[in-house]
Amino acid sequence: MRGAMELEPELLLQEARENVEAAQSYRRELGQRLQGLREAQRQIKESASQTRDVLKQHFNDLKGTLGKLLDERLVSLLQEVDTIEQETIKPLDDCQKLIEHGVKTAEDLVQEGEIAILGGIEEQNEKLWSFAKKASHIQLDSLPEVPLLVDVPCLSAQLDDSILNIVKDHIFKHGTVASRPPVQIEELIEKPGGIIVRWCKVDDDFTAQDYRLQFRKCTSNHFEDVYVGSETEFIVLHIDPNVDYQFRVCARGDGRQEWSPWSVPQIGHSTLVPHEWTTGFEGYSLSSRRNIALRNDSESSGVLYSNAPTYFCGQTLTFRVETVGQPDRRDSIGVCAEKQNGYESLQRDQAVCISTNGAVFVNGKEMTNQLPAVTSGSTVTFDVEAVTLGTTNNNEGGNFKLRVTISSNNREVVFDWLLDQSCGSLYFGCSFFYPGWKVLVF
Repeated sequence: MRGAMELEPELLLQEARENVEAAQSYRRELGQRLQGLREAQRQIKESASQTRDVLKQHFNDLKGTLGKLLDERLVSLLQEVDTIEQETIKPLDDCQKLIEHGVKTAEDLVQEGEIAILGGIEEQNEKLWSFAKKASHIQLDSLPEVPLLVDVPCLSAQLDDSILNIVKDHIFKHGTVASRPPVQIEELIEKPGGIIVRWCKVDDDFTAQDYRLQFRKCTSNHFEDVYVGSETEFIVLHIDPNVDYQFRVCARGDGRQEWSPWSVPQIGHSTLVPHEWTTGFEGYSLSSRRNIALRNDSESSGVLYSNAPTYFCGQTLTFRVETVGQPDRRDSIGVCAEKQNGYESLQRDQAVCISTNGAVFVNGKEMTNQLPAVTSGSTVTFDVEAVTLGTTNNNEGGNFKLRVTISSNNREVVFDWLLDQSCGSLYFGCSFFYPGWKVLVF
């Protein structure tokens, strides 16, 4: 009885400790959920505030633009009135001057005739003769043509009040407020010197024709377009390691011109060191970030290696052929355990590669399986995984086995690669015998 009584406080103490730990864990979980809830509230409030500002600015701009358009139309119509008035009033003004001149001439003739009639006998004959001579030179029966009122313009403004209803209908249908964008970023995958961005539709009623991806450094205020197209995945290159970037995507509906609202921005970064080619090789010209190699016209030949063994097992190494030159069966794109100068190709021991004709070589031996020939735009990927570590029970001369998958043009070959010694990382390389080949590595 006493032993049981002594044990009971220990059990109670243990139970109390477990309850405290459970309460602490529960508090942490609630704290994380509370933080998530606050972020959700902040997103709603901030997006609502931004939407209000956008709506106000847009409709203010619209009012200003509509006002300018109405003013321009008014000026155009007034100018049309002025033109019609000026062109049709001028002949009437000329006719008025002609009639007024005739009236003045007739008044002078009447006055002179009255004086001649009222003069003396001797003066009368002379004045009558002078008046008769003057009157004979004036065509008193010639009257100018004056147009009827129905034959001259009577200007008026034709204004169709139905435009108000048309504009009203368009205005009431103009603009929408979306509570959620139709697309969202689904996944961010880090790559050496890049980030793969994947997105998906979240609105089943929305039919997307194109997508538009933008990104920026988190320290920047300006997003820039990086992709527009129909795919739902894109690798953003030229990413600096350990730097946060923000990504957002929108879509354009089928048959529409305007873009949808932007997705919720997602932050991503890459901790992987960018792949770079070795500088100073006379036969190749490199881009500023040293991830693109161009075979130049130099007669120097040999393998261009990476500047360091930056490819690790479990990752995907990708080569994208930007441009092509004349192919040669000795060309090679692949990976190797170590740099070995003096070789003209990776078709050697301790290396695996694909030639530009699609042939696959493992430790210098050509495989039976072959991939399609490499062309402009081709993407060649290497996936390497460790299979065994230690002595193998075969006569192939290796003690470290790797499972290699090479993919190109929607086809792949899988094989085991035996190395003389284990290695945590691999070099990559390429060799081309003719100029024009340009390869991007990521």
